[in-house]
Amino acid sequence: MLSFITKEFDVITADIDERAAEIRMEAEGVPSVKVSEHLAYLKAKAVFDTLTEEEKSACVVIGADTSVILDGVIYGKPEDREDAVRMLSSLSGNVHVVATGVSLLSGCSKRNFTEETHVEFYGLDDYQKQVISDYCDSGSPFDKAGAYGIQDMGVLLVKKIDGDYSNVVGLPVSRLARELANMLKYPLE
Repeated sequence: MLSFITKEFDVITADIDERAAEIRMEAEGVPSVKVSEHLAYLKAKAVFDTLTEEEKSACVVIGADTSVILDGVIYGKPEDREDAVRMLSSLSGNVHVVATGVSLLSGCSKRNFTEETHVEFYGLDDYQKQVISDYCDSGSPFDKAGAYGIQDMGVLLVKKIDGDYSNVVGLPVSRLARELANMLKYPLE
């Protein structure tokens, strides 16, 4: 998705314990819609700290994290099929928030933001139950927050969205492009 903004980037995985950070933030009372922003910053900082001073001044490190939130509860990646069915059934008939936190770090600037999109699932009727079962049988839900991807068969669960589609996929591309442009134009903000 980042290739819509630039063709020049490297993907570097950050070595952080996301679950431990989430537990700490919950204990500190961080609002659930802001947890992803904090995780994005931790990821970006972990990578940024590995760079040389020359690299820090020549690039922007982007960290991102996406959460699915229903009634203030964060739905992470499901542990197994049963957990995926439970999550998707809970989301059915409800509007949930997909919050993607993004952190931008460079040698002279830092920006953090959260993009929120509201997603409504169809109610839990017989058809929805069958879609959930088939989707879980596909194996697709197991590496996704909230147990679904709107970019794959998970789209069959969705009645409507209010907000940025790419945010639900996992990166708010339009907002990120604008934030990067502003950061590079006005680096000290």
